[in-house]
Amino acid sequence: MFTYRLEAQNGLPLYEALYRHIRQDILSGALTAGERLPSKRSLAEHLQISVMTVETAYHQLEAEGYLYALPKRGFFVSAVDHLPTPAAPTAIPPEPEAPKWHLDLGRNQVDSSRFPAAAWARLTRQVLSEGNFLAPVPQQGLYALRQAIARDLWDFKGMAVAPEQIVVGAGAEYLYLLLAQLLGANGRTVFAVEEPGYPKIRQVYGKCGIVCRPVPLDCQGMDPKALAASGAMAVHISPAHHYPTGLVTPIGRRHALLRWAEASDGFIIEDDYDSEFRFTGRPIPTLQSIDSGGRVIYLNTFSQTISPSMRVGFMVLPPTLLERYRMELNFYACAVPVLDQYVLARFLDRGYYEQHLSRMRKEYRARRAAVMDAFTRSTFASRIEISEQGAGLHFLLRLETSQSDAELRERAARLGVRLGFLSDYAAVPDPAYAHTLVVNYAGLDPARLHETMALLSQIFSL
Repeated sequence: MFTYRLEAQNGLPLYEALYRHIRQDILSGALTAGERLPSKRSLAEHLQISVMTVETAYHQLEAEGYLYALPKRGFFVSAVDHLPTPAAPTAIPPEPEAPKWHLDLGRNQVDSSRFPAAAWARLTRQVLSEGNFLAPVPQQGLYALRQAIARDLWDFKGMAVAPEQIVVGAGAEYLYLLLAQLLGANGRTVFAVEEPGYPKIRQVYGKCGIVCRPVPLDCQGMDPKALAASGAMAVHISPAHHYPTGLVTPIGRRHALLRWAEASDGFIIEDDYDSEFRFTGRPIPTLQSIDSGGRVIYLNTFSQTISPSMRVGFMVLPPTLLERYRMELNFYACAVPVLDQYVLARFLDRGYYEQHLSRMRKEYRARRAAVMDAFTRSTFASRIEISEQGAGLHFLLRLETSQSDAELRERAARLGVRLGFLSDYAAVPDPAYAHTLVVNYAGLDPARLHETMALLSQIFSL
C-alpha cells in the first residue's frame, strides 16, 4: 500500500500532491506496467483522505496516459518510458536591466508629455461602450482605420490610395518581415539598403534570408548607378529624411530611382520615416505619389508622431503586389490590437492627430532652435560642425577630437550620458564616419540645455 506524506506539499491540493507522487513512482519504475493500483476506497482509508481526492488523482493520471482503467477491475499502470529523475533546474540569469541614463542623445525619443491623453482616453471609453472592438477585423486591418489613413495621406501628402491597398501592421519591423516574404518569395533575395543606414532594417531582412547589399549614399541619397551595380531587385530607402545622415533626396534623383525600378523590374520600399517634421520649405512629393508604374511600396508608422510605444504602422502596396499579397500572405491576422485600431481611426478622423502634429511641429521647431543656439554658444563650439537640412528630430555633429568613438562613448557613459555615432550605422567600416555624433534632440528638455552643454564639455574636453 502506498504511503505518502501529503501534508507537506506547500499548499498544493491533496489530489495534486497524490497525483505527483504516483506519477513519479511510475516514471522511476517503482510502479511497473500492468501493476494494479489500490482501490480508491482502500487508498483513501490508508492515507486518511477522501475517496473523491483519490478518484480525482487517478482520473488525472488516466487522462495523461499514466494509468488505464478496466471495468470492475480498477486502475492499472500504463507502459511508459522510465525517465531519469530530472536534475534540478538550471538557474536562469535575470534579464539585464536597461541602463538609466542621465542624458540620452543616442536614442530616438519623442516628447510624450504633450500627447492629448485626455482625448485619447475619451475616444477609448466611447469605443469600449459600443462593444464593436470585440468583433474580428480583416487581415489587412480595420477598414475604418485604413480609410482614415488614406484620407490623411491624400490631405497632407497628395497620395491617392485606396483603403484596400493599405496593410496595417504592428510597427515597422513587422512590416519588414511581411515585405521580406512578399518580395523574397519569387527569388528576389537581394535587397539594396542605404549605407550608412538604420541597422535594424539589415537585421530583420537578414534573419529572413534576404541578402542585403549596402549602397553608399552621395549628397543626394542613393545613386541609381550604384544601385543598378548592386544587382538588387528591391531597395529600401528613406528619401524624405534619411536616418542617420539627415539627407533629403531631391525630386530629380527620385525620378531617376523610379526609372531604375522600371528598367530592372524592381521595387522601391519608401520608408517615410520622420517626414512629418519638416521645418523649412515645402515637403518634396513622396515617391509613391509620382510613381506611375506601380513600383513603390510606401511605409510609415506612428512611432515618431505619437510615441514609439504606439506599435502601429502601415504600408501601401501597388496593385500588382496587392494581388500577390492576398494570394500568398493573407493568412496572417492583423497583429495590432483591435481596440487600438478603433481609437486611432477616430483620433485621425476627428482631427486630433492633425492638431497634435501641428503643436508638435511648433514645439520641435522651437526646441531645435534652442538646441542649435546652445551648441553654437558652448565652450566647444569652435570644434564642432553641425549638419542638418531643416527636417526631422536629429542632426549630425562632427567633432574635432583626438579621441576615438569608443573612447568618447566610454567617457560619456561614466558620466551617465549615452552618445550615438554615425559609425554605429555603417555596415562597412569607414574612417570618414569617425567623430560624427547622431544627436537626437526631441527628448532634450530646453530647461536642461545648460546642464547638457556642461556635460558634453567634460566629454569633449580632450
